[in-house]
Amino acid sequence: MGNKNKTISFRVNEDAFETLREIAEERDISLSAVFRDYVDTLVAHDGQVEAVPTHELDRLREGDDDDTHESFPPTVEVPKSFIREHERLELEAEHLREQLEEHKGYVNHLREQLERDHGDVEEVIQLEDLDTSGDEPPFKLG
Repeated sequence: MGNKNKTISFRVNEDAFETLREIAEERDISLSAVFRDYVDTLVAHDGQVEAVPTHELDRLREGDDDDTHESFPPTVEVPKSFIREHERLELEAEHLREQLEEHKGYVNHLREQLERDHGDVEEVIQLEDLDTSGDEPPFKLG
């Protein structure tokens, strides 16, 4: 029996939603990915995840002598090669976004040009023009 994904649905107020959307845009991920990351962190730390602003983190660490805040936030050492690859991929993604915007602009330019050149003109083909093509003799009934 495989590990099946489950869907969680809940409501947040509009301000919280906008803040979450901004976080997702900053990280260049989907809003769903923001929640998945949070849930993964919550599960990995047995529900002991605390959201603390950065400026308060140092004060909390200095004020507590016990080990409750020492492991917060969880830290992971990342190899430089991973960081370089991540930066390279970010640059490549930005370049591709720029190319996409250029392409969209060019397509829009072509559409505008097409509308300008052929705006209200309908292409009309006269039947008599088709009959006088010259290659075939006219069709005769009778």
